[in-house]
Amino acid sequence: MAVESSRWGILYCPKSRRTHKHKRWEKIKSLIEAAGVSYDMVQSERSDSVSRLVTMLINNGYKTIVVVGGDSALNDAVNCLMSEEKRVRDEIVLGVIPNGVMNDFSRFWNFDEENVAQTIDWLVKRRVRKIDLGCLRYTNKEGERCHRYFLNCVNIGMTADIMNLRRQTHRLFGSRMLSFVSSLVVMLFHRMDYKMRLRINADQLDRKIMTMCVGNGPGYGQTPSAVPYSGLLDVSVVYTPGVMQLFEGLWLLVTGRFLNHGSVHPFRTREVIVEQAPKALVGVDGRLMKTPVGEYRIEVEPEVINFLIPV
Repeated sequence: MAVESSRWGILYCPKSRRTHKHKRWEKIKSLIEAAGVSYDMVQSERSDSVSRLVTMLINNGYKTIVVVGGDSALNDAVNCLMSEEKRVRDEIVLGVIPNGVMNDFSRFWNFDEENVAQTIDWLVKRRVRKIDLGCLRYTNKEGERCHRYFLNCVNIGMTADIMNLRRQTHRLFGSRMLSFVSSLVVMLFHRMDYKMRLRINADQLDRKIMTMCVGNGPGYGQTPSAVPYSGLLDVSVVYTPGVMQLFEGLWLLVTGRFLNHGSVHPFRTREVIVEQAPKALVGVDGRLMKTPVGEYRIEVEPEVINFLIPV
């Protein structure tokens, strides 16, 4: 039986440490029903089930797919959509109700995790915008050519390491602030720079770099001027600062003035080629991935996903 075009397919991704998972969903459910939305819900119990469930919703004909989750769940959803033919993808609209550890892409659009009623009101009004995706193209250890799309950013180097530690410590402490602070303390004993060779526009960088963020979106504060509809990527390359400069950089990051730091070198481009960065970890939309082998590139694909945005 065909699904009516106005019916939402909702993927609920509960937070792993939340003790009242069903209470959170009951609140969201009551607001959706009060808005008069017809829907079907599927729940993801593990991160590796998101792709399977989004594919199932697509195959069952849902034209509006709303992810109740964070940046990683959204990343899985857009990668599922991008695996479909363009004619299928163009008929589907993706929406989000923030419910993750990291909700950076949702916050860019002013979706507030605590104000679900406003989010649903915006989604119901159905303002659709075509948005860009970034794409990381690389070769894996088996010699296979692979790619991974991203909504927010790719981090290479120290920030990817911090985000990996933050996820691990979040499972231990449960608190976002405690996990962030503990990750920073641990990072003081980690390496602070990585030998990289990069090509960005006409510039070739061949030196030690602490971290690089390639942002299609705000990049967790590291590419604050990036917007996912410009057809360009923002890049922040951070050379290795001294200890006091490091703490100054963290303060500027928290206060939204990251690009003012003397060690931060910003670029705007359609493509970044990483010729060498053999020791640097790579994170895609907040999730650590296996380090690519050899040269890899990061590029933008303009206006490829239909996304529900605020009115």
